[in-house]
Amino acid sequence: MVTAVGALGVALPFVLLSRQQVPATPIAPTGSADLSPSTPLDRSTLTTASAPFHLKVDLSDRTVTLYRGENPVREYPIAIGRLGWDTPIGNFQVAQKFRDPNWINPLTDEWVAADDPQNPLGGYWIGFWTDGRDWVGFHGTPDTNSVGTATSHGCIRMHTEHIQELFEVIDLNTPVEVAL
Repeated sequence: MVTAVGALGVALPFVLLSRQQVPATPIAPTGSADLSPSTPLDRSTLTTASAPFHLKVDLSDRTVTLYRGENPVREYPIAIGRLGWDTPIGNFQVAQKFRDPNWINPLTDEWVAADDPQNPLGGYWIGFWTDGRDWVGFHGTPDTNSVGTATSHGCIRMHTEHIQELFEVIDLNTPVEVAL
């Protein structure tokens, strides 16, 4: 069991500050491959390809796109940090990957076990930013309606099946670009 100490973007009681409707399955740009998470991911091509993966988070569109080299492989809808708890912008690398993470509330230092229904991280954690105490990363959410909104404490929330798929594909040190 691992504890994600101070994960900033977790689900706490909050007021939704922003809502944006996003399609359940994102639409790929014209002339490109189908990036929708509803399309089965051909894992054999992912494991045999030689180009490295990287992630691009688009805060304006509230999406994260998985790339293999310069080719987009998959696009997922996300929730981002709310006003005052903005998701950090910049270039980072995946520094943590945990299954069934415990969580410590960064505001109260309350510890929440992985199997507790109140644990807001879901079954997967992919950390990419820290200030030395608190972390920001990708994680699941029991509040599926929050995906597509600016409502977290900085983290990037994803649907359970999407974070699971991403967790299985990327490795530590995978580049993460976060931009407006």
